[in-house]
Amino acid sequence: MSVKRRDLVKYLIENGFYLLREGANHSIYTNNQKTIPVKRHKVFDRITANELCKQAGLKPKF
Repeated sequence: MSVKRRDLVKYLIENGFYLLREGANHSIYTNNQKTIPVKRHKVFDRITANELCKQAGLKPKF
């Protein structure tokens, strides 16, 4: 099962994250306590999406 990048970013934004900057291959999101790099792929596998949620300190959603 795959997860669309926009769904993952929407989940991060709903939980207080915002776009800090664009890197070469990643978009960097932060909530002023944690910083999460999100690759610019159109889709992620479910495991990767949930790992990014864990890194952000959020409950895995996907």
